[in-house]
Amino acid sequence: MNKWLRNNDKVAMVLAVIRIYLGYTWLTAGIGKLTGGFETSGFLQGAIAQAEGAHPAVQPWWAAFLENVALPNHELFTFLVMWGEILVGIALILGLFTNFAALAGIFMNFAFLFSGTTSTNPQMVVLTVFLIVAGANAGKYGLDRWVMPYLKEQPVVQKYLHLPRHA
Repeated sequence: MNKWLRNNDKVAMVLAVIRIYLGYTWLTAGIGKLTGGFETSGFLQGAIAQAEGAHPAVQPWWAAFLENVALPNHELFTFLVMWGEILVGIALILGLFTNFAALAGIFMNFAFLFSGTTSTNPQMVVLTVFLIVAGANAGKYGLDRWVMPYLKEQPVVQKYLHLPRHA
């Protein structure tokens, strides 16, 4: 199954559709936040409040992070969420640094899930797992097709990633 996901051209086409759908979802969410006066402090306070009771929707360790790190720095987190969603969306739509964008996206999905929201996050997590497992095949029909081979040939990349230089 893993070999099929990572190497099959028809799978790459399906992955491109999934990638573009996820990218569109991230991009529209980020633009909506950017143009709609989004601010994280209310969301963070609501998530912290869900850590109370016998069956909390937010685990105490996550609520502690939100209360002690995210809430005091809510302006930074507002910026990171808005622009993170926009940049992940653009990268996925273009198929540029697809694996990194998918990892950043799934990280945001889990942050929202840990904060007690469901929405489309579980669906996005499942679809993103396919992109991550597929590796380079997820960006085959995108800019990764040209960018990744070019980057692998750069001496600085080879030096830090210990990649062999191709003739």
